[in-house]
Amino acid sequence: MQTLLRTALFDRHVALGARMVPFAGWEMPVQYEGVIPEHKAVRTDCGVFDVSHMGELEVEGPRAQGLLQSLLSNDLERLEDGQAQYTLLTNDSGGIVDDLIVYRLSPFRFLLIVNAANREGDFEWMREREIPGSDVRDVSDEYGLLAVQGPRALERLGLPEAPAFSFAEGELDGIACMINRTGYTGEQGVELMVPVEDAGDLWDRVVARGAKPAGLGARDTLRLEVCYPLHGNDIGPETDAISAGLGWVCALDKDFTGADELRKIKAEGPRRRLVAFVMQERAIPREGMGIDGGGEVTSGTHSPMLDRGIGLGYVPADNAAPGTELTIDVRGKPRRARVVKKPIYKPEEGP
Repeated sequence: MQTLLRTALFDRHVALGARMVPFAGWEMPVQYEGVIPEHKAVRTDCGVFDVSHMGELEVEGPRAQGLLQSLLSNDLERLEDGQAQYTLLTNDSGGIVDDLIVYRLSPFRFLLIVNAANREGDFEWMREREIPGSDVRDVSDEYGLLAVQGPRALERLGLPEAPAFSFAEGELDGIACMINRTGYTGEQGVELMVPVEDAGDLWDRVVARGAKPAGLGARDTLRLEVCYPLHGNDIGPETDAISAGLGWVCALDKDFTGADELRKIKAEGPRRRLVAFVMQERAIPREGMGIDGGGEVTSGTHSPMLDRGIGLGYVPADNAAPGTELTIDVRGKPRRARVVKKPIYKPEEGP
């Protein structure tokens, strides 16, 4: 039996009464008070998530950017120091090995924050493809990561406004950290990367400033309302970026792994597309449920903001237009749903 890893904040989660569950090899808080109050706190005020299970990889050297340009779908030439971008690590067929955020620390040093379940695989994938003048290191164990999200997040932390996908070295209540204007909720907020030995103190200060502890359950319902894909559910090595609606992070005018296949799929048009939908009757869709016409639900939940069942799923391209009626097999019963424009729920202010 696999021994689950624990973040530096494990004891604090237990002390707060969190329900701990296995996730990507870690023992993580799925909820404290409950998914709905935690979700609504992030939508209306401010919540804090322990996301220290995420992986951090550093790529350094005079040819670090060249290596990443050949492996990642987005164009690093668009970044300056202090800027980040959402991007994909792709395979030869254009499938998504992982989705991640890359931060440009300098022209010769980059940080990648990757999904927890893919940390080791991403590291090996990149190490195998290193070129002279580039060095890939896994520094995940050196850092903790807190996501502070919500329309009052910056106010509660006493931080100034900053552009989305920017970052800077700074401090919060005397604790040095990297302050990243990123997140996975669709709300204003930051992700604070801190030396692991300071993670507990930083958590205490963020909670003392009024951020409500929130678990992975709320993180999932929040991301689904704004249609952020989850690797392993909505996207993966067998799904291409064009079909998944992620062509906007693929710089098809440059060469990177899988670019030829993606150009071909874009030119011919994908056979299926990842769509967002809202249930038209009381039912909660779940991963793996069939969609009439050959589709399948990849993520589904109850939306706390809409009080309706919502989800993402792949359908034939002809059935992907907003307004299209779908029938989903919910535990053996046909239930009506409608394709909607993404995002399903639009926060007043994004990240």
